[in-house]
Amino acid sequence: MTTQALHPSVSPQEPPRLTGMSEAVLAEVAARLAEVVAGASVPPIDLTAMPLTSEDRADLEQRLGRGEVFATVESAGRSQIWETQFSGVWFVRHFGENDRIASECIEFGAAPEILFSHRADMSAAARRLAAALQSADAREKTDH
Repeated sequence: MTTQALHPSVSPQEPPRLTGMSEAVLAEVAARLAEVVAGASVPPIDLTAMPLTSEDRADLEQRLGRGEVFATVESAGRSQIWETQFSGVWFVRHFGENDRIASECIEFGAAPEILFSHRADMSAAARRLAAALQSADAREKTDH
């Protein structure tokens, strides 16, 4: 059985090339960032569902660049988050099994949602800290 190339001028052995999708995504990034600056709340751009070639992804990542903030989050898998060279534009990459990229998106705002503590987690932390302080006070009183 012979497989045909998607486009007659591209052989199946040729590496993927830039398709123009990174340019389209950058235009969308610019539009959404302008909306955020004007006070709107905008949804992230889900890169996982887009037909980006590896070259498109590399071009997009290179053109967005890296800013000053980088974080790794270990919660239900590893995630990497970095602010791009454009303040308020965040690249969020989640890894799955065998350290393969499970999802990628571009978020907008002061910080991406994954970096915010959830109220329930903070409530549990407050209880644990209070209990630890009580335990330390009790130990200190028995030591004197």
